[in-house]
Amino acid sequence: QVQLVESGGGLVQPGGSLRLTCTASGRTNSIMGWFRQAAGKEREFVASISRSGINTWYGDSAEGRFTISRDNAKNTVYLQMDSLKPEDTAVYYCNADITDPFRPGNLWGQGTQVTVSS
Repeated sequence: QVQLVESGGGLVQPGGSLRLTCTASGRTNSIMGWFRQAAGKEREFVASISRSGINTWYGDSAEGRFTISRDNAKNTVYLQMDSLKPEDTAVYYCNADITDPFRPGNLWGQGTQVTVSS
């Protein structure tokens, strides 16, 4: 069973940037993506990327500020987050085995906390 491990979360000031990394323990020949869940809220789609990396999809909150990318040679997916806002505060989860780009697949990482605060 492939495992996903996220890293890169932390505390950042509003307007700052973070880059999240998700490394798979094996090859993930699927769409991969990121979801997030803020305290007291439902899990929300952030972004996803096709197997080749050519196609990307973004949720409304991420469009224009976040960039998803992947390096298949390293079994790694990245989420570059710029112009961060306090409302971006959440636990961010890496996800794989996605078949619908906007809906989660069956494989999840453990999550990494992102806190945007001054």
